[in-house]
Amino acid sequence: MAYLRVSTEDQALGPEAQRAAIEGWAARQGVQVLSWHLDQGVGGATPIEDRPGLLAALRDLEDLETGLVVVAKWDRLARDIMVAAMVERMVERVGARIVSADGVGVGDGPEAALMRAMVQAFAAYERALIRARTSAALRALRAKGQRAGEVPLGYRLAEDGKGLLEDTGETEAINQARRLRAEGLSYRRIAAEMEQRGLRPRGTKWHAMTVRRMVRETA
Repeated sequence: MAYLRVSTEDQALGPEAQRAAIEGWAARQGVQVLSWHLDQGVGGATPIEDRPGLLAALRDLEDLETGLVVVAKWDRLARDIMVAAMVERMVERVGARIVSADGVGVGDGPEAALMRAMVQAFAAYERALIRARTSAALRALRAKGQRAGEVPLGYRLAEDGKGLLEDTGETEAINQARRLRAEGLSYRRIAAEMEQRGLRPRGTKWHAMTVRRMVRETA
């Protein structure tokens, strides 16, 4: 089976490109892809429980009795070393293994394991570096009294179109989300709780990624 992941931050390898890479690998290997699973708009550090596509792929491993999960590149599995290690362990427990269509880290030997760890480490470093540079740029703009990008969570745009005013409703939602997360609830469960309590997001519906962004950006 195949697993594809596309985050909102990284569009360099979209689902079509990933699918083409996997199909090319399958043709060369003479194997058939029994099922496809996609997580759209899911970041590389998102926990396993908040990845419906990945969870479905893990369930299919046992139902279809397949021995392989193929990804276009190792960083499509995760950009967080711990998340990647947990996924790889879960796959191994059902007697399967993960392979990358680009051929990196293929094999069961110590050299292949080291290569996979290095790829994941560099992916995690790249993600942290991008976030650090973005945060520094935003701080520089705010220091000059300029609104940086979209209106930050917990605020709304003033009538002059420049200033910011506190949005008490959104602030309440942020506090609720952070409390629920501290209690150990998954982002998906928090989204359901927020919906049930009638706390409205900026969009039309709560999503796990919305809650995750809210909790992390306001920490």
